[in-house]
Amino acid sequence: MTLNDFLAQKPLFYDVIDVERFPKAYRQIAQMLPKPKLIHLVGTNGKGSTGRFLATALDRAGKKTGHYTSPHILRFNERIWMDGAEISDKRLEEAHQKLLSLLTREVSESLSYFEYTTLVAMVAYEGCEYVVCEAGLGGEFDATNVFDKVLSIFTPIDFDHAVFLGTTIDSIATTKLRSMQDIALLGKQKHPEVETIAKTVAADKGCTLYTLSERLNSQIEEMAWHLATKNGLSDYLRDNLTLAMAAYELLGYEANEELFDQSALFGRLSQIAPNVTLDVGHNALAADSIAKAYAGRKVTLIYNTYGDKDYREILSILKPIIKSVEIIEVNEGRIVERMLLESVLEQLEIPYSQFESIEKDKEYLVFGSFSVAETFLKRMNKH
Repeated sequence: MTLNDFLAQKPLFYDVIDVERFPKAYRQIAQMLPKPKLIHLVGTNGKGSTGRFLATALDRAGKKTGHYTSPHILRFNERIWMDGAEISDKRLEEAHQKLLSLLTREVSESLSYFEYTTLVAMVAYEGCEYVVCEAGLGGEFDATNVFDKVLSIFTPIDFDHAVFLGTTIDSIATTKLRSMQDIALLGKQKHPEVETIAKTVAADKGCTLYTLSERLNSQIEEMAWHLATKNGLSDYLRDNLTLAMAAYELLGYEANEELFDQSALFGRLSQIAPNVTLDVGHNALAADSIAKAYAGRKVTLIYNTYGDKDYREILSILKPIIKSVEIIEVNEGRIVERMLLESVLEQLEIPYSQFESIEKDKEYLVFGSFSVAETFLKRMNKH
């Protein structure tokens, strides 16, 4: 059975997560999997861009490097990046078939979509010196946390996935931060208590913890500012670039502009047409970054959202930059009920309508989730 057919049988989301299932499966085949130097990325926002900045720099420095990220926008192959590009269909299928030969049928079928694809990625990364591995929704209990790490990187931590992680910053941060192992780097944080919790967890686990401010030097800051200006990166992407540079130097290398001279990543405030910008952000922290980037401007927001997101807060944050909202229909089970979204828009006094097409005299921002981005790109024939 091909990987596509195999994954099609697995649900993408679960109401309850079995935190013992994946570690048990991993232990059964751990000795047969590659053991690259693994850099673990955990946080609410910025994992994908920080990881890609770092993975690309390592690759350009001659280190065979993989980058595991999720979810994808258009093709599953986007999740498994190596040698400077998405994995080929052939290599992906080979990794799937090899994994099936290592696992019993019962175990392979029991694993979730994300758990199984995490193991497929690790099989595919045979021969890699480094793998930059992005956690899914959590930290301590995430499937990616079973791997030994040379470095844990924590991007901004905020409210998200309350059903699984809790409803307070303390509970969310503790769960994410308890994934640290030997050495950890804490990025710039919105909530001051995150650093306090990080220090407590580090002491408890015997982990050496660095904050970004401790690792910054004038050379890194100057390079980040110069590259952000040169490549048109927003403030939050510049922050992620700075974090990647600090992580690179924490690994024992010297950052330079040639390695990190990368344009804005696709899906992160990417301008896909003269009057259309797309961002795969989906929570309040991402909305805040976008509101700052668009301060003083008004856009037509092409939007939809998952029902478990705090879309009232997200839209409240974005309201100063919104001229109107155009709701895009998304065929996905987690999408919020239309009447609930419309009710919030009416309460916030934000004009809205149905998205039909792009008009040349309007400036658009596509935002809300990976599913919104995927739906929009397919409708616009951008794939």
